[in-house]
Amino acid sequence: MSGRRFCLLLLVVILVVLPSAAEDSGLVMLWPDKDNPTLKLTFGRFHNEGSYAGQMTLVSDVIVQNLSPKVMPQASLTVSLLDKDHVRIGQGLLVVSDLSPGESAKVLFRCQSVGVPATLSISGKNNGGTPTSLKTIPLQVVSEPAGASLKVDGKDQGLTPATVYLTVGKHTLELRKEGFALTTTPFDVAPDEAPGGSIKVTLGGLPNDVLLLRDGSSLSGDVLSMTIDSITIRVDGIDQKLDRNRVSKMFLVERIVSQPVPAVETPAKAIPTAKSQTQHQ
Repeated sequence: MSGRRFCLLLLVVILVVLPSAAEDSGLVMLWPDKDNPTLKLTFGRFHNEGSYAGQMTLVSDVIVQNLSPKVMPQASLTVSLLDKDHVRIGQGLLVVSDLSPGESAKVLFRCQSVGVPATLSISGKNNGGTPTSLKTIPLQVVSEPAGASLKVDGKDQGLTPATVYLTVGKHTLELRKEGFALTTTPFDVAPDEAPGGSIKVTLGGLPNDVLLLRDGSSLSGDVLSMTIDSITIRVDGIDQKLDRNRVSKMFLVERIVSQPVPAVETPAKAIPTAKSQTQHQ
């Protein structure tokens, strides 16, 4: 898919008083908001590593937790330090990588400040405007024929056609429909992907006859014969005879039987015989 790039800046400002050096409790911030958070950031106490020409070097240990259900390859967050009048007096970049759902990581945050900060603000800015792992792209999945059950990365997404929302990275689409072979296709969402795209998947036919049994299992092979009481199917070279009451559905693969072409006999050519000649005396 292709499309024009877009830029979106998400800015979250949380007005809090920074913990002093004497306080042991950390500062907890939720990003992008407290109602639907993706990241939980717990800032430790800020320490002044030194001052030079009116600038302080502040350092804090930050515990970042991934609250989303997706693996986060990388998130880049800009943390701004503000004074009591909400004027920015310092700024630093907080980067975290390879966070699984629910996983936490401790990251060292260091920045320069020209004064004592009173509040913090966090913004996510990376290419399209948000950390790439948090960006989602709507994708319409269409199957031929329609009505296939769709799974994305193992999670049910309803019947096709369906619109799914994919994060940046690699995904696996799985489509299943009775009478057709299971179809699995990979799909990769690029960081600069634009919304509005679609993918069409043509379902393939079954390679073998399939019997769906009433106990939920199935058999795949070649149906050899069927009577009012039983069905005989050959599976991996072994013939199995089943009671018809055990079978709930049956899907038969169309077969083209090639009949041997009878050899055409070419009539033998008559070989002329020499006529006997009588010699008259």
